[in-house]
Amino acid sequence: MKRDIAGIILAGGQSRRMGGGDKALLPLGGGCVLDQVLSRFGPQLETLALSANGDPARFARFGLPVLADTIEGFAGPLAGILTGLEWAAAGTPRRAIVTAAGDTPFLPPDLVDRLAAAAHQHPGSIAVASSAGRRHPTFALWPTGCREALRHFLVDEDNRRVSAFIEQHGHVDVEFPVPQSVGIDPFFNINVPDDLAQAEQLLQSMSP
Repeated sequence: MKRDIAGIILAGGQSRRMGGGDKALLPLGGGCVLDQVLSRFGPQLETLALSANGDPARFARFGLPVLADTIEGFAGPLAGILTGLEWAAAGTPRRAIVTAAGDTPFLPPDLVDRLAAAAHQHPGSIAVASSAGRRHPTFALWPTGCREALRHFLVDEDNRRVSAFIEQHGHVDVEFPVPQSVGIDPFFNINVPDDLAQAEQLLQSMSP
């Protein structure tokens, strides 16, 4: 089932609350945030790419395709999702993508398996992760067949809200538990410097 899926890490945010730059490249755990994301997300998929604008050379050491938005201007995560869908449909045999935010170092190691299982039960639907009753729309499985509708939504309707597109499309929510042993939401993301410090402390506490 997973062989039909490509992974797209959404790393194109403007990081205003962190003072600009790439949140995915902030130092964390002896490497950077993206190293932590890849350590969890990478083993789940055979095909993986980064969604990011600007000079792709800054991500060269990761050895992944870097996909710039196919829509002009900063259109947010939906533009990265659309670009990933179009890339997967045109350049790979994959029939769906799973997206993950590039600032989320503790994402579930079974993210793809569980989203794929839900999508298999609801063919053609977007499978969306949630935790503690809250939906995380940038963590989702998107069938490549929805790319034309998404381009229309972004370009013709000029709507950039990820949740709004999901609500208009067939979708299924997949609840992920918060591990009691750690006590942190697996979709915890880094928005401000305090979040980065908390992530570092959590990594140290999780080390054997």
